[in-house]
Amino acid sequence: MATHGDEKQTSARSTLVNFISIFQKVYYHFVIRCFMIEQPKEREIQLLVQYWLRTLKIKLGWINDFDNLVVHYVMSFCYIDYSIFDDNQFMYSGSNDKTIRVWDVDNNKQMQSFNGHSKAVGCVKFSQYHYRIHRRHVICSSSDDKTIRFWDIKNNQQFQIFDKHRDWVNSIVFSPFNGGRYLCSISSKIIRLWDVEMSNSLHVFSEEDIWGWCIDISPLQNNNINNDNNKSNNIGVIGGSGYTICSGLSNNTIQIWDIETTKKLNVLKGHENIVRSVKYGPNEL
Repeated sequence: MATHGDEKQTSARSTLVNFISIFQKVYYHFVIRCFMIEQPKEREIQLLVQYWLRTLKIKLGWINDFDNLVVHYVMSFCYIDYSIFDDNQFMYSGSNDKTIRVWDVDNNKQMQSFNGHSKAVGCVKFSQYHYRIHRRHVICSSSDDKTIRFWDIKNNQQFQIFDKHRDWVNSIVFSPFNGGRYLCSISSKIIRLWDVEMSNSLHVFSEEDIWGWCIDISPLQNNNINNDNNKSNNIGVIGGSGYTICSGLSNNTIQIWDIETTKKLNVLKGHENIVRSVKYGPNEL
């Protein structure tokens, strides 16, 4: 039975995740202004940071010095992910300084820094697959250096690299099925589906001459809910079950792909500018 303390902590964690998601999107707006429109004024950035830190402090009284953690790193991060294991809360950040950093949220300190990418790190994800199947704490990162790399937190080293992309890798996402065994990445005009366990590229989806920015994989289908996803590790099992990939593009559209046949199923139109974020909702909606 959940206690009041458990509910409070769960609410706090949810608030932190929402804060991180919103903050990185707002910050990205400033980055776009830097490169495409105008340099944001220092005062504007200060107000942005102060506003979100104040909001976070009101909702998360259990983090007293979170401002020190964020402000120390805020001017150069590109992406943040969040996970909880061994009763500890951690954040992972990728930066234009080419590093991936691990932060201990409870103790408000940086734990580790991984160096290996030769250019900016655009996306980081905690690998649920490595944790569930192998009990390893692993971060996956993508970079402008055209690679996707896997980092073992405990051993503090890189142990795996995917290097088949020919341009910078904008976004990565693990599959919500099969224990997260499959990884999808988008780079300029190409989407790739990878088998993490076998370290190989399974499928290539071509965006033709359209630049791809973001990607997501559809959740577990209702007709497979009772299956043991960790046992069904053959990608062929997915085919015909309705699993899809969606991508946000520079031509203002969202494209839907069949994950097995690699065929384009649908194109969603309506946005008036580049689509920079896409996310599938739960099947219950």
